[in-house]
Parts: sequence; C-alpha cells; structure tokens
Amino acid sequence: MRRLRYQVACSLDGFIAGLKDEFDWITPEPEFNFEELHAQFDTIIMGRRTYEIVSSLGEDFVGKQVIVASRTLRQGDHSSIEIVSEGLEARVRELRSESGKDIWLYGGSDLFSQLLAWNLVDTVEPAIIPILLGEGVPLFTLYEGRRNLVLSNHRVYSSGMVLLEYNVQ
Repeated sequence: MRRLRYQVACSLDGFIAGLKDEFDWITPEPEFNFEELHAQFDTIIMGRRTYEIVSSLGEDFVGKQVIVASRTLRQGDHSSIEIVSEGLEARVRELRSESGKDIWLYGGSDLFSQLLAWNLVDTVEPAIIPILLGEGVPLFTLYEGRRNLVLSNHRVYSSGMVLLEYNVQ
C-alpha cells in the first residue's frame, strides 16, 4: 500500500505560511536534495488554496498526478489536474491501494487535519525552519483526538533546518 506523507516546511513555532500566505521565510538549504525528495512521489494531493499559490508561481509538477481538493474549482477549467469536490476520503483510499510511489500531501493544514481524522496519513514530516513567525497558517488546524507519533528519522542541516519524520500510529 502506498503511503500518504505530509511533508511540509514550517517555522519553529508551527506555521507553514505567514498571514498573507507568504513563505519567503523558507530559506534554501544547499544540502537538501529537492530532486531526491520529488523522486519519492508520483502523486501530489493539495487543497485549493495551496494549488492556487503554487500554480501562480509557475509550479507544474511535471510527471506527477496532481489532485486538488476543492469545492469551488471546476474540472473543466483545469485539465492538467484532477479536482475532487466530493468523495475525497474514498478517492484517497483508492489512490493508496493503487501501485506506485508514495503520495505527497503538499501543504494545507485543513486538508492534513481532515485526512488525519480519516486515518489516511502515514507520516508527518515537518522541515523545521529556524524562524519564529508569531502568526500565520498553522501546521495543522484543530484536531479532535490524540495521535501517537513515532520518530523514524531526522536530519539536522548546517543552516539550522531540522527535518523530522514521524510515523502516525
């Protein structure tokens, strides 16, 4: 079964973007191999807000299946991606049962919280950037319940970035 991995950069105080969705505080890490990271995934799931931000920057995720959870986007306006407006839980379960590489949950604290509530998230992998934002978009929204996480990997980079990998129990 394919794993669904929430791999995201966040500030030390737990924000994945600033109040205006800015992420200019995420500094490049020369030691981090983005090509190696991207090669681990063939499918990317994100929410509408994240999709609109990354597509406005020209990110096209060439060679990846892109799925956007949205109640407002229309499939006919976005031919290169799949819009899921209803049945997201079933669609993600279907994706996980298919053969292929891991699935990247790309940003989106609300989407992460919903998929976690449905027991669909396998790993939480925050890349902690050494900055305190004080406010912004949180790593996750309010989640009712408790989930144990088990640290399965970590790496500290010379810039101060710390990459953590937790398995969701």
